[in-house]
Amino acid sequence: MYKELAKAAFGYPIIDNHAHPFLKSKHRDAIRYEVLISEAHGDALNDAVHTLPCLRAAAQLSQLFGLTGDDATWEGVKKKRLEFDYAELCKLCMEPTGIQCILFDDGLGGVAEMAEEVNWHDQYTGSPSKRIVRLEVEGQVSILQNILAANVNAPLSIGILCDIFLEEFTSYMVDTAVDDHVVGYKSVACYRTGLDVDPAPCSTDELYKCLASVAEQFKEKGSIRFEHKALNDHLVKIVLAIAGNCKKPIQFHTGLGDNDITLTKSSPAHMQPIIKAFPETIFVLLHSSYPYTRDAGYLTSVYKNVYLDFGEVFPFISADGQRTVVHQVLELAPTNKILWSTDAAWWPERFYLATAQARQVMYEVLAGFVGKGDLTEDQAVSIVKMAFFENANRIYMLGLQPNVSILSPQS
Repeated sequence: MYKELAKAAFGYPIIDNHAHPFLKSKHRDAIRYEVLISEAHGDALNDAVHTLPCLRAAAQLSQLFGLTGDDATWEGVKKKRLEFDYAELCKLCMEPTGIQCILFDDGLGGVAEMAEEVNWHDQYTGSPSKRIVRLEVEGQVSILQNILAANVNAPLSIGILCDIFLEEFTSYMVDTAVDDHVVGYKSVACYRTGLDVDPAPCSTDELYKCLASVAEQFKEKGSIRFEHKALNDHLVKIVLAIAGNCKKPIQFHTGLGDNDITLTKSSPAHMQPIIKAFPETIFVLLHSSYPYTRDAGYLTSVYKNVYLDFGEVFPFISADGQRTVVHQVLELAPTNKILWSTDAAWWPERFYLATAQARQVMYEVLAGFVGKGDLTEDQAVSIVKMAFFENANRIYMLGLQPNVSILSPQS
């Protein structure tokens, strides 16, 4: 074992640059637990228990919960976790992570109804949590849906609706640019209409058509979802410009996701035109862009304003798959431009699994490079510190000092 590398990989503090809030105690069992280890939904989620990620998670959580023998199974874990007081469970899972700061995307469906507020989580970190604004959700729920609801008895003309909506949307995003609690933005264009965001201006006629369709959707269902490419692309470009001016990064969901995405449109390779069009804006490609990690590594290497997050694959793919992803990230991406996240949601166990697995894999991959003479141990240690803490601290302008005693050093 390389002692200094192990000390860094297993003990250096982490800035989790993308996660979602915990469920409140009263909702702790409101979502199927298999979501912990899979992006599947519905009947497909039944098969998740037969995957290597699930078997590995069951073993690791069994050890954490003190389960042995026939009880050390996925079903045993599900039963045991409900025996813990929720606060006790959260503490048990979070204390070993070494996470010093979490950046929360609170726009995930269900968060507003069932999850804790962003700064509730500060009790488990050494530094205050910060917020990432999910632009599509703010636009559709907080702004446009409220406008339509307020005028349901006297519907606005499409022209007036468009003017009011775009003015309020832009104003909201400009306000977040000077809000210290907000450190970045996020787009889920990948889920809605694909990552091939058109840098060309959207015509007024196109916007009117999109908003007329959205208004009709609200009339029929009482809710809306932006699934109109011209409108989605236009909103993304508004925020890209604002983010570039205030120097706050914008995260993009890329690759790995549930079956709501069109896989062939989830590669960040589709983003080249929009990346070129906004050279002053910092783009963060989330979720390792799996299975398009090499595409993301290439973009990170040739565009100054592109960064790569190698999260979510912990714990969603096998250990061998995780090692492959980290190898692919390091093939080409500058090490001062890689970030890490849990992409955890709902339960503290996800934070525990993601950090435990990521620390182990980072050590194994970098130790391999040191053993082959590709890196010195000092260089490997530096990569760990940049990936886990320094790079996120810099680009999100957090101004944090690493709490190097957050975990006991690995000996």
